[in-house]
Formats: sequence, C-alpha cells, structure tokens
Amino acid sequence: MTKRIALATSADHPELHEHDLPLVDALRAAGADPVAEVWTDPSVDWSVYDAVLLRSVWDYHLRYDEFTEWLNLVDKAGVPVFNDSSLVRWNGDKRYLIELRERGVAIVPSQIAAGACLREVVAGLDGQEIVIKPTVSASSRHTIRGVAGSGELSRAMEDLPDTVYLVQPFQPEIVTGGEWSLMFVDGEFTHAVVKRPAAGDYRVQMMFGGEATLTEPSPDVLFSARAALEAANAQTLYARVDGVVVNGRFLLMELELIEPYLFLPEFPEATEKLAAAVAKRLQLAPRSQRI
Repeated sequence: MTKRIALATSADHPELHEHDLPLVDALRAAGADPVAEVWTDPSVDWSVYDAVLLRSVWDYHLRYDEFTEWLNLVDKAGVPVFNDSSLVRWNGDKRYLIELRERGVAIVPSQIAAGACLREVVAGLDGQEIVIKPTVSASSRHTIRGVAGSGELSRAMEDLPDTVYLVQPFQPEIVTGGEWSLMFVDGEFTHAVVKRPAAGDYRVQMMFGGEATLTEPSPDVLFSARAALEAANAQTLYARVDGVVVNGRFLLMELELIEPYLFLPEFPEATEKLAAAVAKRLQLAPRSQRI
C-alpha cells in the first residue's frame, strides 16, 4: 500500500517552497504519496498520514510554543516525524550548542544570557565585536552585531525583546572566507556550499543578498562537521551543519535539524537520495512507532 506523507509547511508557502517541488516528484517516484499541509491549519487530520516530513515550517520560531504543542499533537496521533520530534524539540533552542561543546564539539565561543542579564554579560566583553541572537530564532531575526560597550550597540539592545540570548564574538572569517553549510542525508554527506554575505553585511542569508557556492570541503572540514552531527547522538534523516573555519579549525555555528534549506537546486542528486531515505523509513517503521 502506498504510504502517505505530509510535507509540513507554513501558511506563507502552502504549496511548499518552489525549491521543494522536485522533492515531491522524487517522493512519488520512490513510491510515496506526498501532500503539502500547513502545520498551523487546525482542520488537518494528521492521523491519516503515515509520517510527517518537516519542510517549509519557516515560521516555527515565531510561534515556538504553538509549534511544540503541534508536535505533541502529532505524537499523540502516533505519526512519525522526520526528523524525530524529540530531536526537533532539542534542536529548537540554540542552547544545544553548549551541550555539544560539553560533548567535545568545537563551537563558536558562546554565552547564554537571559534578557535581564544580557547587559551584564555584554559588559564583560567590553571592546569586543559581538553578535547577539535569541536562542530560539531563525533568519537573523532579532540578531544584532556591534562593539560591546558602544552606545550604538547599547541602543540596539533597547529594541530587543525580553527573551534568552546567545552572545558570541563576531567571526570576521564569515566575511573573508565565508560560512560553510554541509548537508547530510541519513547520516551520509551529500554536498556542501560556502555562503558569503553581500558587501558591507555579515548576514549570509539570500534574503539579505548573500550568495552560496557549491564547494568541496577539505577532509578536515568534513571530519569536523561529521563529528558535530554524530555528537547529537541521533539518527537524522537530514541535517545541515553550519560552521566557520577559524585559524584552520572548523567551529560549529549551528546544527540545523528542523527545517533547513538544503540547497537541493545546487545539488539535485541529493533530492533523490532524500526521497529514497524517506521511502526506506516509511517501509521500515510501523505507523505506531516513532522514528
């Protein structure tokens, strides 16, 4: 019997992002029946599906409590989530970076600061160029960069909402060398890109003018990225490992396991690999068993 899989998306992309459309065709070719469903739509009966694949849920960080409640709803329906819902919950808050550091992963130096303590933490970095970002965020939302102790940064901090933040030293190598994104399907490396910001900016996202170039990683970069993924201690269907090379060492910036843009148009072969991996999991796991 053909397995039905819901491709969870946001209301902004009810028919999926255009870059995910080839995945729909590949899933059908692999024997699955994919259907795009908006995760916030209360009329969707998730129990009719054999699995849910998170794709364009790019608004999850804007309504994170609602998102975790939705995961609970899908869990109660006995429907597997790709990646696993427990892994998604863990990955939804960037405090996981501290946990990975404790497991031996080299990360960009990071401190956690609740909103009430943010200025105190920043004061301890006086004179350093830093980046401040919420631990639950995406697409550089509420992310600011500046020199600790400067009036400019202090004023920018006044506009930040009261939440928990990640405070990191700015890595100039993002501008000079670019930020790496390495893609994995079922734990196997497929392809990588180097993302570079537009002139005068530090944000590498395409919405801010950033560009990505398909690039073969060095053995050291690949080894470090794979080690970071393995430190998550999970069987991931898909993953994107983001990092920057500083003094010859790959430092993890983020481990993207929820809804990462996987740069499939840049490397179409990965689309078929992902579809095959989904089909394999659908066949191996009973509906009542979470993957």
